[in-house]
Amino acid sequence: MRNVTLARDTGETKIALTLSPDGTGKVSVETGIPFFDHMLTGLAKHGGFDLTCRATGDLGVDCHHTIEDVGIVIGEGVKQVIRDGRGIRRFAHAIIPMDESLAQVALDCGGRGYLVYSGAFGSRTLGNIPTDLFEHFFYSLCMHAGITAHITFSGRNDHHQCEATFKAFGIALGNAMAKSGKNSIPSTKGTF
Repeated sequence: MRNVTLARDTGETKIALTLSPDGTGKVSVETGIPFFDHMLTGLAKHGGFDLTCRATGDLGVDCHHTIEDVGIVIGEGVKQVIRDGRGIRRFAHAIIPMDESLAQVALDCGGRGYLVYSGAFGSRTLGNIPTDLFEHFFYSLCMHAGITAHITFSGRNDHHQCEATFKAFGIALGNAMAKSGKNSIPSTKGTF
């Protein structure tokens, strides 16, 4: 099994994370932000990988640092799993509906961090989280993992849009990190 254990300790947050892409979707998340915990649980559960995340942050200020730093640490964990890319599928996508909402995610785990994020929430906050922080979470994760991601969502209900997006990202990520059955680097260059 490809298991990763990471810790990040700054003046703003303290995060401990374990990630196993070969797991079964066993998830335990505690960030002090209940709606964010719900989204991360859906991401890993539907992605089919094991994730444990314990985070404490300066929530008395706001939730920005905690959400950003969790994205950084998950991204670093994914990067360690991917390593040089040998034996992974690399590319994956998912289209997930949730009632009236639809989320589409396409990923390339090829070592280059980039995010295209298209969608709009109707409210400025969701679960007491400023909605712009969801894009920032995915940006932080992608930059630190070396993932190119295209995320698109639409709908009327903000909760449904957000949840469908996290689930779609998780499914695509789980599939992209999955073993391909080949012992080669999935790149015409021979390297990421």
